[in-house]
Amino acid sequence: MLTNKEIENIFLESEALLKGHFRLTSGRHSDQYMQCAKVLQYPHFTETLCKDLAERFQGEKIDVVIGPAMGGIIVAYEMARQLKAKAIFAERVNENLELRRGFCIMPEDNVLIVEDVITTGGSIKEVIDLVRGTGVNIVGAALLVDRSAGKVDLGVRTESLLSMEVISYEEEECPLCKENIPVVKPGSRKI
Repeated sequence: MLTNKEIENIFLESEALLKGHFRLTSGRHSDQYMQCAKVLQYPHFTETLCKDLAERFQGEKIDVVIGPAMGGIIVAYEMARQLKAKAIFAERVNENLELRRGFCIMPEDNVLIVEDVITTGGSIKEVIDLVRGTGVNIVGAALLVDRSAGKVDLGVRTESLLSMEVISYEEEECPLCKENIPVVKPGSRKI
């Protein structure tokens, strides 16, 4: 298994873990930001991280690995490859996550739900609800990064490679704003 330092170094080397002044999706400000797409662009890093995460589920029978689009697609694929399972993803249709493209989960399937990074767990909770509605056995949830430092309860066994607490501030209270450091809005969602 990788050490926490080795995992953090992979995120730093790939520039997935950023330091600076950021406006988060919530509108709050922080001095760090995790952009997992940056680490996932490197297949050797993706394989290394997912292999370590998959080892935490060895001995479990897993038939399907599913993640939410976009962040969970690559993680689902590599985790499924490591676990010799089927990889699928849920995508947003009119504000709700759905199975499309002919993807299906059978009632007898054992399912692992994955995500690249969570803060509040909103997207992965939607996938859990979607999968739970099919009556399958949810083996657990696997995360590359948990930015809640374990505070988010997904209601299933949860394993994460990197657990970190992201300190954030309301804009009016942000010490970086008070120092006039320019703010950047990374990520995929508009606020």
